[in-house]
Amino acid sequence: MRIYPAKPEKVYFYSTCLVDLFDPEAGLSAMALLKQQGIDVIYIEKQTCCGQPAYTSGYDDEARDIAQHQMALFPQPYPVIVLSGSCGGMMHQHYQRLFKDHPLESEVKAFCDRVFELTEFLVNVCHARFKDNGKPTSVVMHTSCSARREMNVHISATQLISQLDNVELKIQDYESDCCGFGGTFAVRHPQISQAMVEDKVAHLLSTGAEYLVSADWGCLLNINGSLQYQEQPLQGRHLATFLLERTQGAL
Repeated sequence: MRIYPAKPEKVYFYSTCLVDLFDPEAGLSAMALLKQQGIDVIYIEKQTCCGQPAYTSGYDDEARDIAQHQMALFPQPYPVIVLSGSCGGMMHQHYQRLFKDHPLESEVKAFCDRVFELTEFLVNVCHARFKDNGKPTSVVMHTSCSARREMNVHISATQLISQLDNVELKIQDYESDCCGFGGTFAVRHPQISQAMVEDKVAHLLSTGAEYLVSADWGCLLNINGSLQYQEQPLQGRHLATFLLERTQGAL
């Protein structure tokens, strides 16, 4: 069981490649949520990929090189807040496996212990309480496999949504099933990925929810692409953006 620290005065923010390229607004929203908690947010512009694509493709040496570059960017003992359960799982857990019996093993473990996924940090470290200023609505949430099975943060994401008095959280059938993205899996096995995401989209749509949210943009890319292909009006958005807009009364 993870032991959580007291709320810090400063944190590093790790936005992830996909947020940086496809939805910078989600990164800005997440930083705004952290600032609402009275925390100074430090963004290091030289951050790049966490190394997960190389690692899951079997390129351990290349993944270690990437990991060392990333860890060097965050030298102070502040928590590192990651805007994805997938990247969070890589940095919190798999970095330790990459550096097992390596001269940097203890140093890497100390870094990994500082890595938190956003919703996990808001719930368990900040003890955030959000006031819903939006209109009554409904939402369905998709949680990535890594967020659910490696970081166990589907619980904290649900807890944050449950604080929104005017939001009904609808539960999809086969909620824990993969959307078919899986990073390079979708590239190596496109037909299987397509079949999986079509099943996922059908279950999401069957809830009748007005909004779709996820804390992982990799999944959202896959799901939104399928929704667009099917000409469905529903489009997923990052949970951080949804939370910020609800607390500001924009939704």
